Amino acid sequence: MLTLSGTSAAAQAAAPDAGTHRIEIHAKRFSFTPAEITVVKGEPVTLALTSEDVTHSLFVPGLHINQTITKGHVAEVTFTPEAAGDFPGRCGRFCGSGHGSMTFVIHVTDK
Repeated sequence: MLTLSGTSAAAQAAAPDAGTHRIEIHAKRFSFTPAEITVVKGEPVTLALTSEDVTHSLFVPGLHINQTITKGHVAEVTFTPEAAGDFPGRCGRFCGSGHGSMTFVIHVTDK
């Protein structure tokens, strides 16, 4: 089972959860920075996503994440991974000729 929720930046700022690990991810043609992250199974994580140029999306099907990232806005997605493993993702919104190489990996460890 995977717990997943999305919130606006304003809602997250108004009610921060001290137990949630927050990771900033920047999208731009044609990469995510960082391109890989490691999180711990059973611990909540918030991804704060920004775009430096055009609209992108972070699509990680194995964790049921599909979040649009609009230039000039912070998109947040909070999830709690329930299984260890490597979960590949990619940009789910066509963003130009290098779109196919825009990949991302979430590594989930047992501890």
